[in-house]
Amino acid sequence: MKDLLRMSDFDHFVGTRPVPASHAFDVAALSAWLGQNLAGFVGPLSVEAFKGGQSNPTYKLITPERSYVMRAKPGPVAKLLPSAHAIEREFAVMRGLHGTAVPVPRMECLCEDESVIGRAFYIMEFMEGRVLWDQSLPGMTPAERGAIYNEMNRVIAALHRVKFAECGLASYGKPGNYFERQIGRWSKQYQASADGAGPMSQPIPEMEQLIQWLPAHIPAGARDEAMVSIVHGDYRLDNLMFHPTEPRVLAVLDWELSTLGHPLADFSYHCMAWHIPPGAFRGIGGLDFKSLGIPSEDEYIRLYCERTGLTTPEALKVDWNFYMAYNLFRIAAILQGIAKRVENGTASSAQAQKSAAGARPLAQMAWQFAQQA
Repeated sequence: MKDLLRMSDFDHFVGTRPVPASHAFDVAALSAWLGQNLAGFVGPLSVEAFKGGQSNPTYKLITPERSYVMRAKPGPVAKLLPSAHAIEREFAVMRGLHGTAVPVPRMECLCEDESVIGRAFYIMEFMEGRVLWDQSLPGMTPAERGAIYNEMNRVIAALHRVKFAECGLASYGKPGNYFERQIGRWSKQYQASADGAGPMSQPIPEMEQLIQWLPAHIPAGARDEAMVSIVHGDYRLDNLMFHPTEPRVLAVLDWELSTLGHPLADFSYHCMAWHIPPGAFRGIGGLDFKSLGIPSEDEYIRLYCERTGLTTPEALKVDWNFYMAYNLFRIAAILQGIAKRVENGTASSAQAQKSAAGARPLAQMAWQFAQQA
């Protein structure tokens, strides 16, 4: 019963639903465009919305022959925050990674002409598999949980070893000063969405403190310009699609925040799950890892270090509080952006309001890590 109750908490993320009015578009116009631009496309076309995904609406396109997935910006560029909802970057990185050790869906086509359906979008293959929303993996045996976590670790290590220039992605990110640029980016996005205009866009004191603290405390290891890889930017269990029955990743999804950057920023973001309690943010903090069969954070870090050779667990631990503060700050800024979109009426899922409320507690947790660094 407990497992059933826990799974019900995630029902709002799983499966499809009718397209909500806020994200409806002209299906006939899309079908006509696909008929001219997508090889093998034959209608009639029907459309459903995937329940998950608060940033870029994701749709299932269904035809008699096959299904596709469409990712779209939530509206025209003129109404969106600067640098947000970069679906064209998602398309580019997944197209570049196709055929590497990092599993991704096949990209079909990209449309940046907003006159077609009022927003930019891309089409990719539809894949059958499992998206596991609850990181405690209810209903699995300890061995099954361990295998899922091992595979998750294998894939992020593979990503950080990809020779990105050979994939046509040498210009996918700006060189140098990764942390300074990221801190600047998320500071600006936070400030744009915490402008005090309404009840959900009030400033958060800890964010104001972190905006000052983070650039002044970047450790030497985080400034190592030789440490460059593709970073996913939001690598976590529920952005992976697993094989229906095997502990094998079929596709890494949701590349909106990807760039060239520091691999340890990406990996430490992924490890925040060990510090965030179960609940709204789907963490595993405080759970009994041994009885569940889930590796401890230290064990998980050691596996990653062995697979990548980028650093040692001992060296990484010295700077860990900075990485945690930085990543929690970054999530808080993202959630504050969701809060602003809820206020403006452009957020794309029923869970957006609940997620938006997390900006303040995550900022407070980030400031606690900063004070321990």
